[in-house]
Amino acid sequence: MSQLKTFEPSKYLTDEDTIAEFLTASLEDENPDVFLRALQEVAKARGMSQLAKDAGINRESLYKALAPGAKPRYDTVLKLLNALGVKLTAHHA
Repeated sequence: MSQLKTFEPSKYLTDEDTIAEFLTASLEDENPDVFLRALQEVAKARGMSQLAKDAGINRESLYKALAPGAKPRYDTVLKLLNALGVKLTAHHA
């Protein structure tokens, strides 16, 4: 009997369009942890160390900011998004 493997979205986040769609979909959930988890998967896909360097924060701070239940500062999230080349926009619903 084979066992199911854990699904790892980071393996499929291979280009900017896919990353943007993934993050956009995560923002549709009212639970802010869903977005942070999506951002964590994107960070894994891009490389945590490289993203931390590009964002100007240390790697340990990046892990803490994206940990389940974390409440990262807005400026930290913006630094990460900027380092990823992602821009958040607001639309009238």
